[in-house]
Amino acid sequence: MEEEQGAARQVPAPRAGSTLLDRRASLFEGPVGRLRDLSPAYFGLVMATGIVSLGADMMGLPLLAQALFVLNLLQYGALCVLYVLRAIYHPRQFFGDMVSHLRGPGYFTAVAATGILSSQFLVQAGNVAVGFSLWLLAVVLWIGLIYTIFTAFTVKADKPTLDKGISGGWLLSVVATQSVAVSSALLAVHIGQPYRLELNLLALSMWLWGGMLYIWMMSLIFYRYVFFRFLPDDLSPPYWINMGAMAISTLAGSLLILNAPQAPFLVSLLPFLKGFTVFYWATGSWWIPMLLLLGVWRYGVQRFPFRYDPLYWGAVFPLGMYAASTWQMNRAMEFGFLGGLPHVFLYAALLAWMLTFAGMVRSVLRAGRRPPGTV
Repeated sequence: MEEEQGAARQVPAPRAGSTLLDRRASLFEGPVGRLRDLSPAYFGLVMATGIVSLGADMMGLPLLAQALFVLNLLQYGALCVLYVLRAIYHPRQFFGDMVSHLRGPGYFTAVAATGILSSQFLVQAGNVAVGFSLWLLAVVLWIGLIYTIFTAFTVKADKPTLDKGISGGWLLSVVATQSVAVSSALLAVHIGQPYRLELNLLALSMWLWGGMLYIWMMSLIFYRYVFFRFLPDDLSPPYWINMGAMAISTLAGSLLILNAPQAPFLVSLLPFLKGFTVFYWATGSWWIPMLLLLGVWRYGVQRFPFRYDPLYWGAVFPLGMYAASTWQMNRAMEFGFLGGLPHVFLYAALLAWMLTFAGMVRSVLRAGRRPPGTV
């Protein structure tokens, strides 16, 4: 009995706060811990869903458009919460990704997603107040991210070589810029003077800047294509943004053409607007066969495994955007003969969206069943 009492006295008492520490450790190994590796480009989910919803609304599919609109609201809210939690619990990864040459441009999906959701509220819900608030948020995010990211890329001491540091994901900065142009042009339609002219000027300026940014970046990306070794792993889904950036530029140009009667200075620029809008559309159209051939080479010839990746939303979005932009350009330019093409690409985008969404749900369910602390 005395030996048992002595042994009991030698057992250390539980440390105060040890339960709290254990809970904190468990939290960081569980769902919050998994936020450490959340892709900066996950707002591509909202971009893809939003443009398919807008395309469906344009082409007379209101039930599908409204269902995707509601879903997009939920997705946007959930991602905002997840990104805030990641910034709080994993600030080193959150801000470290922002200055990474490969991962940093993914943050521009937050700008584009906000701009597209603003457009949805303006077009599908007719809610100018919420649309304006989201447009303002998109502008603030654009200013903050574009100068933070590119300043960091410029001044950082250690930089990757061109073949290791650039990808099609860099063109998300163009998409973000043009999303502000699109939402500004749409907001100008729904708002009166004295701000209608200013919004159209902002839309025009962002449209022009986005085009210049595309020329700079596409020159580097194309140079990387043809003068450096290209492996299947290098052909990530965001390379479809090569086309998507031109598609959203076409959409912005088409809206500016339609807005010309409201802004006299746009009337004088109509030949320029129409010429460059067709130029953007033709460039985006050229990329489609090229990207399909590269996809066949990646998955068919090189046998690259086909599994879910958040970056695949960057391939769904361009398909939906090409459908929407072609529909608007056909309307703005009064071509008429392009009427069937937007429907083909809308259904292709919808199919791609469903397959990617199913892959995402399966990935989330598998991650939920995975024991905490495992990869």
